Amino acid sequence: MKYAFIKSHLVQYPIQVSCRVLGATRAGYYRWLKGSDSKQSIRRDAVLEEIRSIHDGSRGTYGSPRVRRELKKKGTHINHKTVETIMQKHGIRAKRRKKFKVTTDSKHNLPIAENLLQRQFHVDEPNQAWVSDITYVSTAEGWLYLATFIDLYSRKVLGWSMSARINTDLVLDAFRMALSKRGTKVTPLVHSDRGSQYASDAFRAELEFRGCLQSMSRKGNCWDNAVAESFFGTLKTEMVHHEKFRTRQEAKQKIFEYIEVFYNRQRLHSTLNYVSPEEFEEQAQPQAA
Repeated sequence: MKYAFIKSHLVQYPIQVSCRVLGATRAGYYRWLKGSDSKQSIRRDAVLEEIRSIHDGSRGTYGSPRVRRELKKKGTHINHKTVETIMQKHGIRAKRRKKFKVTTDSKHNLPIAENLLQRQFHVDEPNQAWVSDITYVSTAEGWLYLATFIDLYSRKVLGWSMSARINTDLVLDAFRMALSKRGTKVTPLVHSDRGSQYASDAFRAELEFRGCLQSMSRKGNCWDNAVAESFFGTLKTEMVHHEKFRTRQEAKQKIFEYIEVFYNRQRLHSTLNYVSPEEFEEQAQPQAA
């Protein structure tokens, strides 16, 4: 009698009010009205809410593999196909990757380094090899250029620099930031494309002073620097292409927050068995000791 009374009164109110009163999803509310709310349907609703929460927390970037990994971390064990089906049914999808434009200026007469990296993108220890690249971001004030240095060991973005000018200082600032995080005594192999910023006298002198070997991609071969370019593709897919920056400063703030808060510390990386770069390095510390 008690539940019959509640039903008879709730159906008189809008669905939003009824769901709020019951603390239920719409689907769960309709099943409750029909009296068919089973344990299985309740669990399915709970999983859906967890999936929505994880997807929102990833800024809409996670597809079903990463969502499933996060569910597992939270103690919810469910197979990949079920997660994929639920996400498809409810229109929950990852942001799509757009075409990535390479902007390397390799038409110069500066010295070119040999490709020492040879696409060896997996290394066993930190600071064995860093990769670097430059990209651009559109703002209402004009282009903002971004240079990054990434440790191949953990895929962590160690150094980054942003400027309205695409010059050698852009690369030097990012490299020196990476050194400040790892210590000035590290001597990684430094790989990049053939851009004039990397071939400049100032950058080559900095590498020589630090005792670092330089490596460059073969002419016109983007796959030789795939990790660095992949990061920029991810950055643009997951954040830049979904923003309209009014100023360079606004873009700088968003990029800083994406790299240091989300990418390095939160985003699950498939190459690292679905942990973040920061977590990967923390897990490896006891072994290194």
